[in-house]
Amino acid sequence: MSIPAQYFRKGSRNKYGAKKTVVGDIKFDSKKEAHRWMDLQLLERAGVISELQRQVKIELMGQHGPLLTRTGRKMRFTVDFAYTEKGAVIHEDVKGYATRDYEVRVAVARAMGLEVKET
Repeated sequence: MSIPAQYFRKGSRNKYGAKKTVVGDIKFDSKKEAHRWMDLQLLERAGVISELQRQVKIELMGQHGPLLTRTGRKMRFTVDFAYTEKGAVIHEDVKGYATRDYEVRVAVARAMGLEVKET
């Protein structure tokens, strides 16, 4: 007995149209992020950047300690990549569309003195 196709769940799609992409054994949220990862790996091999990392979590701090979300958890900002370039630590996020939540977190990270680069 076969099950009619109408009962199968359709694949979910990203709200902003990004297509998940796999490079090697790493899964990326978008093609743009995957391409940037490959570019950064080439720069690291060439010696332009060093200490390349993916999905780096940053705890956001205010004047009086850690910032909290509405639910009471510590507010974090996860950047796609972090690396060192000319002695400075760069936090980079690949964005197709910046949400209000993202803009707030970037502003707080920059107020903390972190360099956040958007690509």
